[in-house]
Amino acid sequence: MTGIPLVVAEEVAQALAEGRAVVALESNVVTHGLPYPDNAATAAKVESAVRAGGAVPATIGVDGGRLLIGMGEADIERFASTPGIPKVSSRDLPVALARGGPGATTVASSLVAAELAGIPFFASAGIGGVHRGAQATMDVSADLIQFTRSRVAVVCAGAKHILDLGLTLEYLETQGVPLVAFRSDDFPAFYCASSGLRSPHRIDEPDVVARVVENHWAAGNRGAVVITTPPRPEDAVDSSVAEAAVREALAAAERDGVRGNAITKYLMRAVDAVTGGRTAQANMAVLISTAEVGGVLAAAHARHRLLP
Repeated sequence: MTGIPLVVAEEVAQALAEGRAVVALESNVVTHGLPYPDNAATAAKVESAVRAGGAVPATIGVDGGRLLIGMGEADIERFASTPGIPKVSSRDLPVALARGGPGATTVASSLVAAELAGIPFFASAGIGGVHRGAQATMDVSADLIQFTRSRVAVVCAGAKHILDLGLTLEYLETQGVPLVAFRSDDFPAFYCASSGLRSPHRIDEPDVVARVVENHWAAGNRGAVVITTPPRPEDAVDSSVAEAAVREALAAAERDGVRGNAITKYLMRAVDAVTGGRTAQANMAVLISTAEVGGVLAAAHARHRLLP
């Protein structure tokens, strides 16, 4: 017993009991991403992508003092169409559960829930990281902290381009979080195929990735393994275009006095405006492609665990 009430969808519970692959997904992209009804439609496509990769999707949410492990269509529709559902990170999770209202999980809180439910894989388009100017602001995403605490493999398209990606990689190294690039050489930057920074390891075979994950945990480590996959070439945004847009957005944020928790959403919207909506389209595409790779790798990991 964990002490935290879990409502596990029947399909997810059956897959876990049978040792089949399950991929956890955050619900924050449903409530704080695209407008309704595009957000609900995209959530359905993301879940379908996980299935195409060979795994069962488990979108995670908070409601009624419980963690929903595998939100049904009705739950996703309600979250997508209801304004004002708060974003719940790992620090907010005990408060959101105590209050009993609905809450949308981030990467960090989804990892907490996934480990409680026994789900070893999680997929998200982009993780948080060290923010630009963190030397002065100390603005470091809770995602990075949670990677040191949750035994869940994280499949992502790197970190968002608005962040300081060099410092993000340094933080992961310092904390001993294994970082593997799946079928690419570089650390991707969300909707950009490359951040211009090399990944410490490239692995092309899903079965080898599965062994990496198991080896990390067999060595007694409590934390995550981060596995990156770049956007498809047809979906990627040119990194020089993205960087120019980010710099313009940062200047606008400084001018408007936007700081703290509001900065990420502000910058993402500002970059999208500068690029004429190109990054929003790429964001949606990366959500789907990353989810499919997550399904492929989770399926490989499930097969590895069944080996004698």
